[in-house]
Amino acid sequence: MTKVLEKVERRLGEKLFIKGDRCVGPKCALIRRSYAPGVHGKGKGGKGRRREPSEFGSLFREKQKIRFTYGLDDKDLKKYINRAASQKKGTFGANVLKLLERRLDNVIYRLGFADSRRMARQAIGHGHVMINGKRVSIPSYQIKKGNVISLKEQALKSGFFKGIDDKIRSYEAPRWLSLDKGKKSGIVTGDPEADDVQLSADITKVKEFYSR
Repeated sequence: MTKVLEKVERRLGEKLFIKGDRCVGPKCALIRRSYAPGVHGKGKGGKGRRREPSEFGSLFREKQKIRFTYGLDDKDLKKYINRAASQKKGTFGANVLKLLERRLDNVIYRLGFADSRRMARQAIGHGHVMINGKRVSIPSYQIKKGNVISLKEQALKSGFFKGIDDKIRSYEAPRWLSLDKGKKSGIVTGDPEADDVQLSADITKVKEFYSR
């Protein structure tokens, strides 16, 4: 799975932070191999070369960026796009970000409790996460404003969250989240904004892709 995720970023030519902090350091696949995967990835002379995509290819590429960033399949992403488009309040782009960022797995990642969204999903699936004091095991669960997200006390003693104190000591959560580092909990205090999100995809193109 690790190599598959790295190939996705190399194919798209951008960091999607699929593997969390690994994308920041020298172990990042795009730093070690800046060219596309496959036998033709380097092009002539061993230099990276990517062809200009067609109109469809451009739309597909933007869709793939969001899909792999948040770890979604096409069906789920299309559902979020359609839901955001049907909302009367707010702009389309803001509504999409709100739906994606308020997924439980993403909130756990944004609070600094997991190194990646993939790890966050594993923690949720193992029953380590609670919302308002009740265990929730659904990664796609939509967090509402005022919800308290916390980790089970027993889970903190397991190897899954080993070193979490050192990790979050200097960590700053996004502005729409309030992080209590001592209690290992967080509260949704507002709506995510584009400045808070490391997302290079053009959301409007994703809408266009699914409306074709």
